[in-house]
Amino acid sequence: MPVSPASQIQTLPLAPSLAPLLQTAAVGTDRGGVNARTLFIGLLAVGIGVIAAFVARALLALIALITHLSFQGRIGWTLANPGHNALGAWVIGVPVIGALIVGAMARFGSPAIRGHGIPEAMEQILTNRSRIPLRVLLLKPLSAAISIGTGGPFGAEGPIIATGGALGSVVGQWVHITPGERKTLLAAGAAAGMAAVFGTPLAAVMLAIELLLFEFRPASLLPVLAACTTAAAIRTLFVGFAPFFPMAPLAWPHALALLACVPLGAVVGLTAVLVTRAVYAVEDAFDHLPVHWMWWPALGAVAVGLIGWWQPRTLGVGYVNITDALSGGLVGPALWLLGLAKLVSWTVALGSGTSGGTLAPLMTVGACLGATLGHATAVLFPQLGLDPNLAALIGMAAIFAGASRALFMSVAFALETTWQMPGLLPLLIGCGSAFLVSSLLMRRTIMTEKIIRRGVQVPDTYQADPLALARVRDYASRAPVVLQATQRVDEVRAWLDSDAAGSNHLGFPVLAAGGELLGVLTRKDLFRAGVASAQSMGSLVRQPAVVVREDATLAEAMHKLAAHDIGRLPVTAEDRSGRLVGMLSRSDLLAAWREHLLDQHQRGR
Repeated sequence: MPVSPASQIQTLPLAPSLAPLLQTAAVGTDRGGVNARTLFIGLLAVGIGVIAAFVARALLALIALITHLSFQGRIGWTLANPGHNALGAWVIGVPVIGALIVGAMARFGSPAIRGHGIPEAMEQILTNRSRIPLRVLLLKPLSAAISIGTGGPFGAEGPIIATGGALGSVVGQWVHITPGERKTLLAAGAAAGMAAVFGTPLAAVMLAIELLLFEFRPASLLPVLAACTTAAAIRTLFVGFAPFFPMAPLAWPHALALLACVPLGAVVGLTAVLVTRAVYAVEDAFDHLPVHWMWWPALGAVAVGLIGWWQPRTLGVGYVNITDALSGGLVGPALWLLGLAKLVSWTVALGSGTSGGTLAPLMTVGACLGATLGHATAVLFPQLGLDPNLAALIGMAAIFAGASRALFMSVAFALETTWQMPGLLPLLIGCGSAFLVSSLLMRRTIMTEKIIRRGVQVPDTYQADPLALARVRDYASRAPVVLQATQRVDEVRAWLDSDAAGSNHLGFPVLAAGGELLGVLTRKDLFRAGVASAQSMGSLVRQPAVVVREDATLAEAMHKLAAHDIGRLPVTAEDRSGRLVGMLSRSDLLAAWREHLLDQHQRGR
């Protein structure tokens, strides 16, 4: 008789409560899992987007209030420049006071409020089924407002992104949804927070895809898109339509200027690598201090205060610094001194474990570096025609692309915040160059280094599931060994004890007289105690066979194998007649995966 391969892998039985759930779950490989459930999650995401928009406005107002009280001694609700103060040397103490409060909140409230925000959200997604405690939702924005409002060199967007992610997670814990759906809501909340600050829905969606979702599926993408567009739309009710970083219109670059974007991006990418290593070197240095980590933010704040006394522009959110660097409002020593001072202040503050973020400080450094290189290029190589303002825009985006590997988010962010479409091609070239240099020189990113050190494996590639692209017909055995319903047990047992072809298999489909598939019997079924020798094969079949059609994907077949805890599937004809045409085993799936590995690593001639 013709044979088909069979697997001898042993599996643990599924929990009784889990098996029915998995057996009825749809694979959804054809539509990316989009169904009525996606609409429900999308509606929740819209609600999260609404809340995130108002939370963002409230947090910005709180930061402004604390800034006004700390540096001007008055009440105000719009973002102010903490550098405009009359405190003199006393300004050094303001960040220290704020850091002492943040350290106490982390010690006695929740240590989760420390750090960048995005890495902590990534860790919860990867290790804790996207569950963030409610207290983090309350303490993170408050601690960040105190840290930034007292001069911390961070942008408001990082804490708002972290708060939005916590909001999505908390909603996902209140509502009866799966961990995968909760991850989608966490990413939706985080991205909505970013869109609510900058009005950059596309960049926010790309942030979620490149840093939080670890996948590209319509079922997760659509709710994130709904949250981001909702938050960005509500933002317009407060500020209208205007670029977040206004700058004079850029001219469309010529070919030589585009060529200059390659080394420019490479230099900025190298800087991103050095900055990332510096942040974690400072963090490691704080780890060796003989004092409790509660006091580290205050120690780091001493440096923040000293630098802020020398370079007042380094204090606070500093969005105006980015605007000035992009528009040519800063030139000469004022430009590169600001970038250097901001870098040192932010690196020490973030490494100390206070509550802060990465996006705005990194982009301030990148914009200053890009503008400095642009001015130098204009003097040394005027024939290239590289606009220093364009170079600043590339530097702003490329440094984040290199440090975080969020390539498309960086490009989209630069375009959406400046409305400078002539920068599209230069941004793609510069950010791509920075991304390449960073990938060659640095295995981890500024977002993943911390959690990888804790033993968390972070996905770094996004690719289609090869099993979702392969069809059962191409890997199933086409001539299965079958048993007839009328055959007796003693007859089959004798055949199994022989060396006949196919007698060494573990499972066999049982066919009725008319050729219909009745079920599948295993050796265990045939040799089970209490089975009479005179019984027929048909009488031993207890339940209908779980089958897969030959036009199904291997991903669907694997889903059925796992859901029903079985080792093989009868394959039926594509014409829906139910006619048995083959058998598919777990070893066949492994053969398909082996073929995929060969395609990835075997070089052709």
